[in-house]
Amino acid sequence: MVEIYQISVFLENRAGKLSEAINIIAENNIDLRAISIAETSDYGILRIIAKDSQHTVDILKEHGFIASRTPVLAVGIPDKPGSLAALLLVLAEEKIDVEYMYSLFGVPNALATMVLRVDDIDNAREILKRHAIHIVDFNEFASR
Repeated sequence: MVEIYQISVFLENRAGKLSEAINIIAENNIDLRAISIAETSDYGILRIIAKDSQHTVDILKEHGFIASRTPVLAVGIPDKPGSLAALLLVLAEEKIDVEYMYSLFGVPNALATMVLRVDDIDNAREILKRHAIHIVDFNEFASR
């Protein structure tokens, strides 16, 4: 299984910083697979998944951004009511802390893809396998 790495970019909470980061990514022909942004009053955190995560981090750092790379899980669940609740119940019962998550919809295999940052990725992966929950491989994820 090929790991999926998320890139976190810290952005000053001011007009134009998000645009600047995305333009750098575009100018370097980096193909994004997922994007999410969270904010506080002082800064924002841009979370992205790109085909070449290390290259993307390097490019952003070269342009003065604070960026890091973190392994995440992408999990395919049926795109119907109750599927997310079932996934989260499995993780909760196994004491896996979900630090944050975001979703992607419209995946060709009729599954909704949830991107999860968890406290114990290896244990979470084994638990999900035991429960026959589809873990998305990066090659599957990147081919969309």
